[in-house]
Amino acid sequence: MSKGGEGGFSREKKLFGFNKNIFFLGTVSLLNDIASEMIYPLLPIFMTSVLGAGIAFVGLVEGIADGSASLFKVFSGWASDRTNNRRPLIIFGYSLSAITKPIIGLVSSPWHLLWIKFLDRVGKGIRTAPRDALLTYSCDAKEMGRSFGFHRSMDHAGAIIGPLVAFLLLRLLGVELRTIFLLSIIPGAASVLILFLFIKEKRGIPKMEATTRFKLSSFDRRFKLFLLVVLIFSLGNSSDAFLILLAKERGIDIFMLPILWILLHISKAASSIPAGILSDKIGRKKMIISGWIVYALVYLGFGFLRDGYIFWGLFASYGLFFGLTEAAERALISDLAPENLRGTAYGLYHLAIGVSILPASLIMGALWQTFGIEVAFATGAALALIATILFTLLIKSDL
Repeated sequence: MSKGGEGGFSREKKLFGFNKNIFFLGTVSLLNDIASEMIYPLLPIFMTSVLGAGIAFVGLVEGIADGSASLFKVFSGWASDRTNNRRPLIIFGYSLSAITKPIIGLVSSPWHLLWIKFLDRVGKGIRTAPRDALLTYSCDAKEMGRSFGFHRSMDHAGAIIGPLVAFLLLRLLGVELRTIFLLSIIPGAASVLILFLFIKEKRGIPKMEATTRFKLSSFDRRFKLFLLVVLIFSLGNSSDAFLILLAKERGIDIFMLPILWILLHISKAASSIPAGILSDKIGRKKMIISGWIVYALVYLGFGFLRDGYIFWGLFASYGLFFGLTEAAERALISDLAPENLRGTAYGLYHLAIGVSILPASLIMGALWQTFGIEVAFATGAALALIATILFTLLIKSDL
């Protein structure tokens, strides 16, 4: 196992029990997600009801935006390892997203929205791998799961506040959707300011050899097998935009969609830190397998259970899947990757997820339109179970 950031940052004064870098990276994610989630629960309805897009186009937008931008995660991760300098990439990525989100309030065509979403996701692609690598260098290895759990919890807390703000603006003040999108610039700009003021580069990390090329052979077999099973799982993990459309199908009123989204992220936030700590104690593999099984069961429920009250319960259970897996998967990458290639490793991990988004979303949209909701969600559940079986059989159990 790599040693993480022992020394250096670990000797600094901490904020609420966390290294300053970890605390402020969490705060940045909190603010950025407030901006994102003011928009996201309303975006599928905006696309279909205001811009006139079809369900298949929703899948196209989500798939192209996330899938194409995933390439940037690999190269930004590799560039951060090559230069041993991650802060500029993190700042640029968050800045690009902060600028593009409010522009959604100005679009008049579904195709305009596709380009804006793409640029927003490019920003995420540029910042994600360097940020995850910087986080691992800012904590001790024995606290890796806890640190990622805190970061994910803050991210999900932002996703609680964002929809709540949207709900209050919609329900109490009668603000139009486009105005809500424009207002997202406020938390987005605040997140960038914190990056400039408080995030420090981690020094003393072994630098990538100048002659090192971008190649998978630099990583061991377990890492590559893990990427494979993540890829298979992600093929059944389509955009959550389809869950918003499913909520509408199940009779959830539009003004309640932000509240439904809040419930999801309360579940995510509440489970992320405990699950991260547990992954430090009992191992990453057990947590990931548990989360993937939860996902399969929830997706079967989405497909076949129609009662509105049960739907709310399924949404809360879906949040538990994220809590069980997100911190554990990111900590596992740190366990498996060489210390001087962590940025590249996180880029490859996010690429494996990202390249699946387009086919997963297109498959979901096509199956939904052709065969119905049941077949679409059952397919996602089946792929999750296949990935779980492969993970159990192919990768060592001492992780």
